[in-house]
Amino acid sequence: MKDYKIETKCVQGGYTPGNGEPRQIPIVQSTTFKYATSEDMGKLFDLEASGYFYTRLQNPTNDYVAAKIAEMEGGTAAMLTSSGQAANFYAIFNIANCGDHVVSCSTIYGGTYNLFAVTMKKMGIDFTFVAPDCTDEELEAAFRPNTKAVFGETIANPALTVLDIERFAKAAHAHNVPLIIDNTFATPVGCRPFEWGADIVTHSTTKYMDGHGAAVGGCIVDSGKFDWMANAEKFPGLCTPDDSYHGITYAEKFGKEGAFITKCTAQLMRDFGSIQSPQNAFYLNLGLESLHVRMARHCENGLAVAKFLQESDKIEWVTYADLPGDKYHDLAKKYCPNGTCGVVSFGVKGGRKAAEEFMKKLRLIAIETHVADARSCCLHPASATHRQMNDDELIACGITNNLVRLSCGLENAADLIADLEQALN
Repeated sequence: MKDYKIETKCVQGGYTPGNGEPRQIPIVQSTTFKYATSEDMGKLFDLEASGYFYTRLQNPTNDYVAAKIAEMEGGTAAMLTSSGQAANFYAIFNIANCGDHVVSCSTIYGGTYNLFAVTMKKMGIDFTFVAPDCTDEELEAAFRPNTKAVFGETIANPALTVLDIERFAKAAHAHNVPLIIDNTFATPVGCRPFEWGADIVTHSTTKYMDGHGAAVGGCIVDSGKFDWMANAEKFPGLCTPDDSYHGITYAEKFGKEGAFITKCTAQLMRDFGSIQSPQNAFYLNLGLESLHVRMARHCENGLAVAKFLQESDKIEWVTYADLPGDKYHDLAKKYCPNGTCGVVSFGVKGGRKAAEEFMKKLRLIAIETHVADARSCCLHPASATHRQMNDDELIACGITNNLVRLSCGLENAADLIADLEQALN
């Protein structure tokens, strides 16, 4: 599918049935797989043969869908996880251990920020957070000798900042570390970070990829371009023998194209078990088949709503990168020329109380801890997803106490605007 357009990959990527085989990806709802001899199974445990023995590590349904996402992103290998949080944790923990350091954008999703700043800090991994529009000098100052990766989001949730991927990739590579990009909001329909220098891409597939609020999930995709062995001293987990897996050196055995995902599967998925269920993977694939069609409508509705809010005297400010004049408009045009996403962030005049009162009056748009769905929904991050942050941390993430995150679904834009108007009135 390499030479096909993204729309075709959404529909047919990852799985080609043989003669008389199911046209739709089959759901392999089984925990275990039978083998004729112990020798046959032993080859799987030694990573000498491909196949399946236990769904906690791999499952055929999951692999079909992961292969589709890899094709959509232009990567060489991918794996599904139980959630976007698991994907981001695995992507970092696969190369950073106790005593290591990571540079991250400060505007990332609140759950990811907490994972990095609190939970992974307890594991001995330090994070330095920098603004996405920091100066080159500030970005350079964030690196340390023990830095193992740089992390950012294509479009930040909910600040909607657009990352200059090329600039951050250049900085990461100058220090011989990979750039990891969470591409959840843009999706590979809107932006393919590998084309701009990123090395690893993650997704919360729960969002636009699923698109219907049906299944929680995540994904990690490897570009297959980062040379781990050229920087072997920085990445011993990939470049020295793994005593817990028969002394395999992943970067030697599987090369640039397969080392990262193989280690992530054979080691981290083995030990943590955050696998996506085959049933959820099946739902995810149904969402992927229409992703290219849905994203166009999400972006269309997002722009219409953003223009309405921009003209309202009851709204203090609007952030939506596709709006002319937005701070990140030029970067959006560069990285997401066909539109960013359907999420609009805005501040209601009157502060936190006014924002909360406005949301109570909405009739069509629901208050949900969700985003990027076929149905429009909204959230007050300071009271929900970012509730664990203090005021200084909120400001660093680009969040004010009157910020409302509105996810425009697939409804008629005029109906969404009418609901917003009556609630504001």
